[in-house]
Amino acid sequence: MTGAERQWQLNRQNFEGRWQGPTRWYGRNAQGVLDLERPELELPHSTYTIRFDSPSSGSWHGVGLRFAPGGERLLPLSASTYNQGGSCWQFPAAGGQSSLVVPPQAAGEAAGARFGHEINLFQGRSRTMLVALWLPQPQAPAGARPWRLDQLAVTPFRCSLAAMDPARPAVEQPLQQLEQLQGWAGELERLEPGRWPERDQPGQACTPFDPADFASQTLTAGFADGLIVSLPEWLPQGAFRLEVGCLLGPQQFRRISVLFDATGQLEAWERRTYRCASASS
Repeated sequence: MTGAERQWQLNRQNFEGRWQGPTRWYGRNAQGVLDLERPELELPHSTYTIRFDSPSSGSWHGVGLRFAPGGERLLPLSASTYNQGGSCWQFPAAGGQSSLVVPPQAAGEAAGARFGHEINLFQGRSRTMLVALWLPQPQAPAGARPWRLDQLAVTPFRCSLAAMDPARPAVEQPLQQLEQLQGWAGELERLEPGRWPERDQPGQACTPFDPADFASQTLTAGFADGLIVSLPEWLPQGAFRLEVGCLLGPQQFRRISVLFDATGQLEAWERRTYRCASASS
């Protein structure tokens, strides 16, 4: 099995199902402030049906979409064409797609230009999805690129084809929640664009959880389903990270870090799984 074939296999394992849940979109208010507490739009019945009729083909059918005509889209899925651009990535129980480079300022002037990421964290038959979109904004402050976080979407999906996983509490005080994870032991896995391993690599012990390291970006917020994010409002000129984590249970926190170098190229996706000491004893 090649690395690309393993990525397709993980894509099938992670995403196959009939995923349903409310999608809440957060955006900027009339004063231009990004409001991460009150959604500007709620799509209460988002449904993503992902089927595979053979080991190498399937379909993706989305209903309750914000940007699709009529709120619906149907796409074919094929192993032969999957991830040709290299922007999709899969770990066991985590996956998504990412812009691989921060567009130059000239590209930001094109219609529809954006810098975006979709991150999904799975546990059993639950799927917590984050979509984050940065749009071009010429009036950038000193030290920033002309890209500002404009919209976030969060969906606490559950698969209706299996026994329903229970809802997880929303995170109302993210910094306090992160403090409670101080010192949890973790394991690290890493993917680099275009370098897909043929088999899953064993997790390596990493530095215990540090709340300040996670909440290092300008915006840190909590959402439904145990989701916590720390993201830059303006993409900085130097290297930066996107941090997304989810409290999957009282003793497990999964974290995805998306790393960009100083040139704006995506360097790696890192997955860390933290457990409290009592869970591993």
